[in-house]
Amino acid sequence: MTETQDIGSTTSFDLVAPVSVVPRGVIVIEAALETMPFSPGVYRMLDEKGDALYVGKARSLKKRVASYTQLGRLPERLRRMVMETVSMEIVTTHTEPEALLLEANLIKKLRPRFNIVLRDDKSYPWLMLAEDNDFPQVVKHRGAQTRKGSYWGPFASAWAVNQSLTAIERLFLLRSCSDSVFANRTRPCLLFQIKRCSAPCVGHINREDYAQLVGQAKAFLTGKAATVQQELAAEMEQASAAMEFERAATLRDRIRGLTHVQGTGVINPASLTDADVVAAWQIAGQTCVQVFFVRGGRNNGNRAFFPSHTKAEEIGDVLGAFITQFYEDKPPPPLLLLNQPVPERLLIAEALAIKAGRHVTLAVPQRGEKRAVVAHAELNARETLERKLAETAGQGKLMEATAELFGLAPSVERIEVYDNSHIMGTNAYGVMVVAGPEGLMKQAYRKFSIKGPIAPGDDFAMMREVLQRRFGRALKEHADREDPHWPDLVVIDGGAGQLSAARAVMEELGVSDIPLVAIAKGPDRNAGREWFHSTNTAPFQLPPRDPVLYFLQRLRDEAHRFAITTHRAGRSRTISQSELDEIDGIGAARKRALLHHFGSARGVKQAGLADLAAVPGINRETARRVYAYFHPGVRMESVS
Repeated sequence: MTETQDIGSTTSFDLVAPVSVVPRGVIVIEAALETMPFSPGVYRMLDEKGDALYVGKARSLKKRVASYTQLGRLPERLRRMVMETVSMEIVTTHTEPEALLLEANLIKKLRPRFNIVLRDDKSYPWLMLAEDNDFPQVVKHRGAQTRKGSYWGPFASAWAVNQSLTAIERLFLLRSCSDSVFANRTRPCLLFQIKRCSAPCVGHINREDYAQLVGQAKAFLTGKAATVQQELAAEMEQASAAMEFERAATLRDRIRGLTHVQGTGVINPASLTDADVVAAWQIAGQTCVQVFFVRGGRNNGNRAFFPSHTKAEEIGDVLGAFITQFYEDKPPPPLLLLNQPVPERLLIAEALAIKAGRHVTLAVPQRGEKRAVVAHAELNARETLERKLAETAGQGKLMEATAELFGLAPSVERIEVYDNSHIMGTNAYGVMVVAGPEGLMKQAYRKFSIKGPIAPGDDFAMMREVLQRRFGRALKEHADREDPHWPDLVVIDGGAGQLSAARAVMEELGVSDIPLVAIAKGPDRNAGREWFHSTNTAPFQLPPRDPVLYFLQRLRDEAHRFAITTHRAGRSRTISQSELDEIDGIGAARKRALLHHFGSARGVKQAGLADLAAVPGINRETARRVYAYFHPGVRMESVS
């Protein structure tokens, strides 16, 4: 649910506070309360830049927001939030569950500093049975579910959905090839040979029998595996009685495969069909939430999450906020099994029911099989969090050792590493990767498409442009240098030349207090013999097995990997787009034929009319159209 929906109205409150002993935030809130309604809705606390500090929902906006004026009764976190508040916005809704859904949407969108925030930007794969063909296709699917067919999921990972896809192929012999491949096959493919497809493409199975396989697959995926197994057993007996021993053997193999899948792929009790098992564990103010997806009586995998929150947050509050945000963009199952009670459990269930269009139950089982499943998820959450904390401790020690190596303050919180990638100056990109005490901060990575005229191979100019854009923008947006994303150390992939270019840019910008380090490959580009160049010390090397050397190598290699993948993605987009796209009558097939024949758009541009007409799939009229596009001043009558 978003603000653009017809759920209520939006109101803003701004006030320039007079000089007073009363905090400005309290004055702003009191002014907002004068016209604030008692209806349900969502409120936003905003800072002086207009960014959201906090998003909350309320059954009665006026009663809830009034509590923020009582600073003495608020925890320290909320007191700091009120002190920073300079304006408020509210959105009224018809009901409190609608407010809860809107709150989750805004928190995921705005990521306020004082909220519990789930960072979950990844899409989840689904298993799809595309039914827009007489012989439905089973495939892995991501994104909007617009194609006609049946969908099962979500799955925790691509690996989990691939396992199920393989099982469906082996058990029910459904095709997974695309419609274009299916329509043009003249003989069975390898999947038929290894007994993972019934080869409908060449008529090895008729439409009615294939439809029966599709029906069995649907029953299996909806949790009716026992019924399917009984049907196969009856078919096997009939085939055996009719002396169709080859068909009976095939059915026997399918029954064995079905038994194997049921025996090894399910960690949940038989009574659990469609549910998510959600377990949270908290240590030292950090929380890990494990989610196990159970659909059709099968475990579709699990995934760990680490919501962002302050150390003072209780585990039940974190779990409740996680649930509302997690299902903001995905359908909830009819049952959620939790290891902890959550505040406003019935309200959350009602909000999820609105989203799902059916009843949703949140339960904390105390005994029996369901409790065992929750305990298993809880154990996974605890072990995952313990591993993360151990890794974080190691990362923190490496950050401290790096600070000591380069004479920095011990509290290094952010290291930025820069690299660039190009081919002879084309598709040039610069990148920034970021490391912090908890590891690589991938949400902070940045790509810079090089815009200025760069001579081929001029890495210095590319680095200058990247640093100018990164720190020029940072200074423009945060002239007071209070941005929490300001680096404590900048590492450049390169030698003394790259370091000098970077230092010159930083001095031009007036940013001379950020330490700069360049890491250059050793002789013969041998990893382990790198030279380190910094502003205040002579070039030096580290011992081959020094942990800090491994740490900085890993950061440099991550920047190099990110630069290469960014460059390749940009180059692929450039290859797929060319001047040929602008020519009337040149579609994908003709474009591909021309590029394959001449090697590039430039080769097409330089080709003669006769050469163009000689390309397979290009007739004389199309060749004249292409030639005329690249030679607009030439009269076609004069071209042979």
